This record gives sequence, structure tokens and C-alpha cells, in this order.
Amino acid sequence: MELTPDTLSVLTTLKEKTLGKHKIVFVSGNFNIVHPGHLRLLRFAAECGDFLVVGIYADNLKHGALVPEQLRQENIESISWVDFAFILHIPPEDFIQHLKPQIVVKGKEHEPHFNAELEVVKQYGGKLLFGSGDIIFSSVDLLRREFHELNQSTIIKDFDFLQRHHFTLPDLATTVADFKKLRVCVLGETIVDEYITCDPLGMSQEDPTIVVTPLWAEKFVGGAGIVSSHAAGLGANVTFFSVVGKDETARFVQQQLGLNRVQAYLYEDDSRPTILKQRFRTQGKTLLRVNHLRSHAIDKEIQAKFFRDFQTLVDKVDLVIFSDFNYGCLPQPLVENIVAECLQRQVMMVADSQCSSQVGDVSRFKGMVLLTPTEREARLSVRDFESGLVILAESLRSQAQSRHLLLTLASEGVLIQGYVSETHQHLTDRLAAFNTAPKDVAGAGDTLLVCTAMSLALGKNIWQSAYLGSLAAACQVGRVGNIPLNPEDFYREISQ
Repeated sequence: MELTPDTLSVLTTLKEKTLGKHKIVFVSGNFNIVHPGHLRLLRFAAECGDFLVVGIYADNLKHGALVPEQLRQENIESISWVDFAFILHIPPEDFIQHLKPQIVVKGKEHEPHFNAELEVVKQYGGKLLFGSGDIIFSSVDLLRREFHELNQSTIIKDFDFLQRHHFTLPDLATTVADFKKLRVCVLGETIVDEYITCDPLGMSQEDPTIVVTPLWAEKFVGGAGIVSSHAAGLGANVTFFSVVGKDETARFVQQQLGLNRVQAYLYEDDSRPTILKQRFRTQGKTLLRVNHLRSHAIDKEIQAKFFRDFQTLVDKVDLVIFSDFNYGCLPQPLVENIVAECLQRQVMMVADSQCSSQVGDVSRFKGMVLLTPTEREARLSVRDFESGLVILAESLRSQAQSRHLLLTLASEGVLIQGYVSETHQHLTDRLAAFNTAPKDVAGAGDTLLVCTAMSLALGKNIWQSAYLGSLAAACQVGRVGNIPLNPEDFYREISQ
């Protein structure tokens, strides 16, 4: 193929820049929106050699280029792992034939398919590698950043996202004001979170144990209970279905839900305690968590009563939220009955299925408008620990037959796999985590779920809804403990 003047110029520049470099690595792609999956791939590629070259497909070269090529190039050039980025005007395999990089890197999802680059690299003795970067589930960095952040406001909003999807902060304020129109039903485990603040005394001399003295303790309703409380705090009319034990913790739950204006259907189960999670904290960090619970499925008698009561009010509901923590409150037969009832009456459903220390499968909630799994939960559901984030999100969304999916990535923010009704396509975008110095990340997923879902129930698109959910999560992690959201939390941030 005859090379274009632009390509010849790039090759000449690279020849000068790579003098003395032993391993040149080449990556190519559209890079519409640089999301965490791209960053992992580029970091992986940079670690494979000592000079990383990235080719950004020209606007007319490949289908799927949604952002102008110059902006896409600027985004890639801002990444520290990239040594040289340029607009690629010819097929990547033709450019590789002239550059002859020692290593070409592609995402793991391309490995099972035909790759035109493979034959080219074989001809000159190069290597084609597939990888998507390391999978990281830890959010320790979030806790560490609390001590280094000096900004008076630690919430930094993404204004580029607003412009890209054609909405404004005042639009969000209008949506929050309309939350009071909604009738929401939340289903899932009741959990009480107890925070025990301690004074650290030091290390035991008898054995390597940290010694602390408890100073004070405070309890909060958590789990699906806080999801219902968030919805009520934002003005919705909320009904909550759950299971508790016959104990003092259950009485605390009943009292708090009443104060939060949640109408609660709490079914007593003699075979289990009300779930209590104790966190022992000092200097803003959790030292130890103790869980008091049993996780077997509720019996058929409780399931039957649960379903009968749900049937009596489903016609009066705009939105059903499954907030599943995999402790037995939502057995699969009960879930399937409720889903069938909602589908028959065209009631919107969303779901989250959390599995940190326990095991769950969010894909068991079929036909949801929205799912909000973490990366770990998504990979467990589809049994895929290698593919990039976009492929992972789309695999789970397809498997669960959901309309939208938000893949939550802790400190990396959220990846959005959203359905666009105008084009009947699923598109991908991302939002970074808004709160740069979170104090307690435990409630982020709950607030993201409930606010995104309520916005969707009001007819807003996935982009505006995900932004509102991310802002809600940023507000929540800025304080310790599960405190219900209220409209003022939003108005304060939206007005800044």
C-alpha cells in the first residue's frame, strides 16, 4: 500500500524518537472515551516494552468513531504511559508492516477471533500479545487519600460529560425535585451497621495483636433498609419488604424505618438473627468487621406471605428495587414470581446483588432495566476473569437481559453500558469517582443504585441518571455511616 504523507511523517518521527529503544510496543483503537479498561490495557502494553506507540483510528478509517480524532488523540497523549500517539490513516496491519514493532498488544477479547496483525508480525519475528491489564478489586487507595486531601469541597464534577450528553446541572435539580412523585418498592435484606469508634492503645506484648479501647458506638440501618430510606429521604413514597429475627436489633430497625417514613413489611424468622455488622474503627479506618448472621434461604411459608403481600400493592408501584445481599432473603423461586408479576403489569425493575464475603450471581435477576454490579460481581456472574471491561459489561448485560448496566469500579468510578432508544444501540461511557477523599465507601453502591433507578423511572436517559447516581454516591461516601440522602445534599452540590 502506498503510504500517505501523514503516515510517512509519523514513521520518520518515530525513527528518530525510538533510536536506542530495544522494545517498541504498538496499540491501536478508536479510544472514543478513555475508560479504566483502556487505561489497564495501555499500562499492560507499556510494561511489555520501553516505548509505547498508540495509533488512533482516523475518523474515516473505522466504524464506531464517535468523538473527533483530534480530541481522541489529545486524550491518549495525556496518559503518562504513552510515549507517542498519532492519527492512524491506514489499516493497523499495514502500519505495523512498516514500523515493525517488537510487540503488538490487543485486548484479550480479540484473542479468539481473526487478527490481521498476526501474519504481519510473524513475517519479521515480532509478537502479538493479548491482555487487558491487572484486575484490581481493592479500594484501599480510597481510604488512604482521605489524609492527603486538603480541598474544602472534595467532590469534583465531570462537566465534559454534561456537554457530551446534552444536559445541565439545573436539569438534575429538576429531576431531584420530581422524586416525590414516585412510588417505590424495595425488596432485600435488612442489615444493621454498627460503628464502634476506638482509641488505639498499641500492640500487645504477649502476641502480635492491636489493642484498642471502645469509646462510643452508633448504629445505622443498612442493606436494603438504607436503600428504602434513601428513596424516602428524597421524597418518594416507599414500601420495604424484608426479613428480621426476633431480637432487639429488629426493634431498632422497625423504629428507624418509621422515623425515615418507610412503610415496612418485616417478616420474623425464628431461625436467624437480624443481620448485624460491627465495624471497629480508629483514626478513620476500619480495623475489623464482625458479622452476626445466618445466610440460609427463608422457608416457603415466609416466601408465600412475602409474595401475597407484594401482590396486593404492585399495581400502586412505579419502581421495584431488588437490593440483594445474598443472605437468603430473596430465594430464586420468590424472585421469579415477583419478576413475572412486575412484567405482567409493566412495572419497572432494577437490581443489585452484592457479594463481598458471600457469593452471589446478579444475572439471576432477568429482565431488569438496570443492573449495578461491581467488577468482581460481574466477573463471577459470567465466569470471565480476562476480558476487558466493555466486553465484560456487555456479556453480563446480555446474559441478564437488562437494558442498562453500570459497572462500578471503586476509585476508578463507573463504566456505563447504556441503551440508546433513538439508535437502538448500546453505547459505552464512563464517569470518574466524583469524591476525591471519601470517608466511608460502604454505602456508595446503594446510593448509586437508588438515585439512578429513580431518575430512570421518571423517564430520564441513562446518561443523566448515571450522573445523578454518581453524584449521590459522592455525597454518601463523604460521611461515615448510612445516613439517608435528602434533596438538600444534591442542591448544595448542584449549585456549586
